[in-house]
Amino acid sequence: MRLFLHRDGSAGLAAPTPQMPAVAHVMKPALEVPSFDDVYEAHFAFVWRVLRTFGVPEAALEDAAQDVFVVVHRRLAEFEGRAAVTTWLFAIARRVAGTHRRRATRDTRTEPLQDDELVAPIDTFAALSRAQAVATVLAILDTMDDDKRTVFALVELEQMSVPEVAKLLELNLNTTYSRLRIARQHFEARVRAKLGGEP
Repeated sequence: MRLFLHRDGSAGLAAPTPQMPAVAHVMKPALEVPSFDDVYEAHFAFVWRVLRTFGVPEAALEDAAQDVFVVVHRRLAEFEGRAAVTTWLFAIARRVAGTHRRRATRDTRTEPLQDDELVAPIDTFAALSRAQAVATVLAILDTMDDDKRTVFALVELEQMSVPEVAKLLELNLNTTYSRLRIARQHFEARVRAKLGGEP
């Protein structure tokens, strides 16, 4: 049925005709909140890398990741889907990383390594090479300030676009490009120094 107006201003309902388009009022389906297990399995590695990018020491990564997912478990029902799950996880991981870094500066205690931690088995030369490359990259990231390291890691390691990173970090696009350019220059200079000046 369709509403129409008579010449005298009164309203009436017109009978439907084949020429009239059907008007459907489609209700937007309620957002389906992902399960905790799905979020954990799909995004654990991402959270781990974000924590490392924000300077959480290797020894504290497991605890920091656990802290992130404790928050996720507690607040998952509140997730409204206004942003991607990764954006939400990034914000949580960033706050947790800050807490762990502050805690690390206060806690100067060192604990001796256990015997089984002193020697790590290396299966192949390729695995060793990869581990050395990762260690080199992380060491260089640690020499950057937080702002540039974050942009560099999200673009170069997480393969996000610069506009995505700008939106995620709530930055001006030009600022994001500038930080990325400076971070790339810093990274390349450190790599050249590591290689003894070779290009």
